[in-house]
Amino acid sequence: MNSHDSYPHMVECAAEAARVARGVTAAQLAFPTHCPDWDVRALVNHWVLYTSHGLEHRALRTPLPEELTKRDFAADPDWADAYAAQLDRAVAAWADPALWEGDIDLGMGPLPAADLAGMIIKEMAVHGWDVATATGQTFRVSEGVARFVLDVVETHGELYRKYDGFAAPVPVPSDAPTFDRALAASGRDPRGGSPVDTGHGADGKPMDGPTGDDVLSASTP
Repeated sequence: MNSHDSYPHMVECAAEAARVARGVTAAQLAFPTHCPDWDVRALVNHWVLYTSHGLEHRALRTPLPEELTKRDFAADPDWADAYAAQLDRAVAAWADPALWEGDIDLGMGPLPAADLAGMIIKEMAVHGWDVATATGQTFRVSEGVARFVLDVVETHGELYRKYDGFAAPVPVPSDAPTFDRALAASGRDPRGGSPVDTGHGADGKPMDGPTGDDVLSASTP
């Protein structure tokens, strides 16, 4: 993944994620989602943690503080504005082209920075769709972003499935819109219907990836 190509996708997805977040009402936080055992509050907390705080810490090459992993972001009445502000900080951190070079140490092995950034961009879009679908909204992406997300899902799909991050692909017509194909490849029904992946690893805990990090959490729940 080329950093010059990926950064605009990050900017676009962050803006759309912030827009959808601001469209979630307090009452909707208790709504069910198509992700088993996760209501909108749980989904929002996961989304906020990994796509804004996690994104910034990856850019800075610093661990995600444990305190953040336990925080109920949605308990703040202004959580959506706080999320938007944190997204801005995270995206600004990745504006330095040098940060897209080299690897990021995830504890059990390095991952190319551009690949990891791409996986988190995918999380913004896919979880953005999850939240939007659960709250009666639409997550809108350009064709360029849709192609990018599809590429990330197809490139890393087997790895996600290995750790129960994706369910089996959902069949869609070959001429389906690109973003629908990306959602389907990640185990989601683009029609917003049946439940998708479990969001949990073999230990029954929310699945944050093979390293306990935020790299594969991009696909869950």
